[in-house]
Amino acid sequence: MDPALQYGLLLSLIAGMATTVGAAIAFVVKRFSDRTLALLLGFAAGVMIAISFLELYGQAEEQVGAVWAAIAFFSGFAIIFLVDILVPHSYESEKADPKRAGLKRAGTLTAVGIAIHNFPEGLVVLSGAASSPELGVTLAIAIALHNIPEGIAVAVPIAAATGRRTTAFWYSFLSGIAEPIGALMGALVLMHFMTPAVTGFMLAGVAGLMVFISLDELLPTANRYGQEHAATLGAAGGMALMIVTLIMLK
Repeated sequence: MDPALQYGLLLSLIAGMATTVGAAIAFVVKRFSDRTLALLLGFAAGVMIAISFLELYGQAEEQVGAVWAAIAFFSGFAIIFLVDILVPHSYESEKADPKRAGLKRAGTLTAVGIAIHNFPEGLVVLSGAASSPELGVTLAIAIALHNIPEGIAVAVPIAAATGRRTTAFWYSFLSGIAEPIGALMGALVLMHFMTPAVTGFMLAGVAGLMVFISLDELLPTANRYGQEHAATLGAAGGMALMIVTLIMLK
């Protein structure tokens, strides 16, 4: 394999594993109060919404135009909506403990959404490294920084729902490993088919998927704890962190 591609794969692995840094919060926080859970779930939603609109959708619009970006966005939104309707819920566990069941579902869907989001990011790092080592490093640092709060978004609800912090860590790990897998697939196959238009459609679709998860799972689950203000402040904090990160990296 070309050395530049090997370098890109290494950078994508480092960036993807930054999710485990965020997952470490599941080990640091010993007890999840209702207020803490509402705050962190809101924070996770804020992170995902900010990523969707400030990063993914903006890039998609530049690559495919406003109309096609909107179509791809709502297609992604509709697909995950149908999946949510068609995939059976664990009704027995929800009756026994609706808060715990909601947390686990929110964490699982967040892990899936972030994993899908990380897959094309691996391609981005690989492409940057193939262009120049410096660009590859810059992209890897940028992605690693916003993967840290993504790790928090996955780990906290899983840890609170299951009581197993190691399980939460592995969920975050699996969502992060999608990034080097995406880079590897790109190196082997997809680089031949990933035109700017295809990439744009993919980015906008993932944005729609992540916005749905935030609005339908994360924020409603946060509000179940009767701490709506904490959830709102958490969402604002998540958005602010991602905005500041993107400004600093420009």
